[in-house]
Amino acid sequence: MVFPIKDKIKNLNIVIGCPIGCRYCYARNNCRRFHITDDFFKPQFFENKLRLFDTKEPKVFLLTGMSDLAYWQFDWTEKVFEKAAQTPHNQYLFLTKRPERLNIQTDLDNLWFGVTVTCAAERKRMEILRRNVKAKHYHVTFEPLSDGVGEVDFSGIGWTVIGTETGNRKGKIPTRKEWADNLCMQAKARGVPVFMKEALEGIMPADKMIQEFPKEFGI
Repeated sequence: MVFPIKDKIKNLNIVIGCPIGCRYCYARNNCRRFHITDDFFKPQFFENKLRLFDTKEPKVFLLTGMSDLAYWQFDWTEKVFEKAAQTPHNQYLFLTKRPERLNIQTDLDNLWFGVTVTCAAERKRMEILRRNVKAKHYHVTFEPLSDGVGEVDFSGIGWTVIGTETGNRKGKIPTRKEWADNLCMQAKARGVPVFMKEALEGIMPADKMIQEFPKEFGI
C-alpha cells in the first residue's frame, strides 16, 4: 500500500516564507492563496508554535515545509534547537537549497539536516551540506526530480526521498522512471532507506514503489 508522506511526518511550519523564488514552489502559491503572510519572500517566525513540540507520543516533524533553513534568523534557529533538546522523543527535519549559507554544529541526536536536489547540477549541495553542517543525521530530497542526477555520494546520508512535481504548472518536467531507479539503486547499495512519494504512482510500477523510513523515526 502506498501512502502520503504526510500520514507519517507532520508539517509544522514554524517559519513561513522564502526568498529563493523556485518556479515550482507550491508553498509560495499556497501562502498567497490562503493569505497566510503578507509577503512570502520575507520569512516570518511563529514562535508560539514551539508549544506543539510538547507531544505525549513521539512524532516526526518537518519544520521547513514552507521555508528554507538557510534563511532562518540565528535566534530562530537557537530557539528551535533549544526546544528540540527539551523534546528528545521527537525527530526534527530541516531542508535547504542553499547549504552554502549555513554554519551549524550540533550534537543533538534528533535533528536531521537535508538538501533538495532536482538535477545533476545541484548534486554538489550534498557535499556542501556535510561541510557546513556538523550534525548526527543528514538526508536528501530529490524532488521535484527533473533530470538524471548521475552518480551520487551518499556518504553520511541517513534517508532519501524521491518525488516528482505535482500540479499543472506550464513547463513542468515529470520524473522519468530511469532517473528514480538510478537513485534508488545507489541508495540501496549504501544501505540508505528510500521513500518514494505517492506522486510517483503511475511513473513507477506498483512493485517498485519503495516507502522506507530510518529506524530512528520509529515508523
